[in-house]
Amino acid sequence: QVQLVESGGGLVQPGGSLRLSCAASGSIFSAYVMGWYRQAPGNQRELVAAISTGGYTDYADSVKDRFTISRDNAENTVYLQMNSLKPEDTAVYYCNARHNILVMKNYWGQGTQVTVSS
Repeated sequence: QVQLVESGGGLVQPGGSLRLSCAASGSIFSAYVMGWYRQAPGNQRELVAAISTGGYTDYADSVKDRFTISRDNAENTVYLQMNSLKPEDTAVYYCNARHNILVMKNYWGQGTQVTVSS
């Protein structure tokens, strides 16, 4: 079992930055792909960014070149640096951990609210 706790959300103005953190209760570096998803009211949850155990990354087209995902394996923590934020980035952001092989091992955090508004 893996527990994930997100933090770092808040209210920012358009063009501002936020850094989200996701702390895992146990070691996840050995076999888990980590990802950030987001969901706005009335919308589907969508993948924002993902990072493999080997450090390979992938991003949604809407956030590419603005967001950066990273992981600190020693601290069992994944980050999402969000720059040049836009109002359409407003959503609840969720951290996800998915086992590379045992795909039923798929865990979610509670989410953290990000609001981009003037």
